[in-house]
Amino acid sequence: MDFTLSEDQLAFRDMARSFASEIFAPNAEKWDEEKIFPVMELRKAAELGFAGIYVGEQHGGSALSRLDAAIIFEELAAGCPSTAAYISIHNMASWMIDRFGGDAVREKFLPGLTTMEKFASYCLTEPGSGSDAAALRTKAVRDGDHYVINGGKAFISGGGKADVYVTMVRTGDDSARGISCIAIPADAPGISFGAQERKMGWNSQPTAQVLFDDCRVPVENLVGEEGQGFKIAMMGLDGGRLNIGACSLGAARAALEQAQDYTAERKQFGQPVGEFQAVQFRLADMATELAAARLMIRQAASKLDAKDPEATLHCAMAKRFATDVGFNVCNEALQLHGGYGYLRDFPLERLVRDTRVHQILEGTNEIMRVVIARKLADGQGKG
Repeated sequence: MDFTLSEDQLAFRDMARSFASEIFAPNAEKWDEEKIFPVMELRKAAELGFAGIYVGEQHGGSALSRLDAAIIFEELAAGCPSTAAYISIHNMASWMIDRFGGDAVREKFLPGLTTMEKFASYCLTEPGSGSDAAALRTKAVRDGDHYVINGGKAFISGGGKADVYVTMVRTGDDSARGISCIAIPADAPGISFGAQERKMGWNSQPTAQVLFDDCRVPVENLVGEEGQGFKIAMMGLDGGRLNIGACSLGAARAALEQAQDYTAERKQFGQPVGEFQAVQFRLADMATELAAARLMIRQAASKLDAKDPEATLHCAMAKRFATDVGFNVCNEALQLHGGYGYLRDFPLERLVRDTRVHQILEGTNEIMRVVIARKLADGQGKG
């Protein structure tokens, strides 16, 4: 085992860290407060290769590994977890097109997506099927050289603002084998969007329902083959879970650094509060849990890169652990700030709000436990 980052990894880690501190961090409060989707700043991130991190080079991607992506997303999230998380979702949707799409759909969408001239969303969840994703009801019926799609998707990041929606639809029976994946452009006839959701956090990215009413999409927009959609969705989520876990790491690291600085300066009872052993122990535990979570994320990413048969198990474990740790560290950092942590003058309350949803999306942490338990029952996880 070699835990040392390569020279290339150190280089793009430092590049992502500098970008996040110079572009994301100074603007994160305003983006949150005014609910701004930072299009120009996202395109600047794309100029550094962050819009197609593990998309192939043929269509403008960076062709990096899942471990590389985890390193990058931790750094971006230290500047703004909400915006970094949208970049993660965009990357997941773009990867699905690149990995499973035919030449026509790849050439149609990927050049715009890897520059973020076009934005992507991932559409799986529906009002009636959240954790039970295979129960989705959005239906696509073949009509000549088009699919006619009816139904709707819920809680879609980028909803109403994205240019292409990588959507799971039912083309066959009611089982998981009846699900297919289609890339649906935002200007397709019959597509519409609900009102923007009013959210606790993640305010720098839009979220809305995506609705299909006799929406017509060319058959060539099919990603993979009919019946492969659920497999594609689950494979995408393995990487998505790592990315959102890495975003939790970045937010938590930023919160921990804020707490260290604050407790070193804040004085009570005649001394800096950071000199009280109770505070020192709390900081020590926060740092230890954060380091453990980082190791789990990077190990799982390495297993996904290696196509290890237990990769899904480790992705679920890492997502569950890292997102719980990320939220808890942010919440502990807020507590160490006392009343000031509750004010918007400090970033802690925003970090708490932004990381809370990480325990819900890409599969709730309860579903992560279901995935882990099933894999253990199959004999995995024995080391």
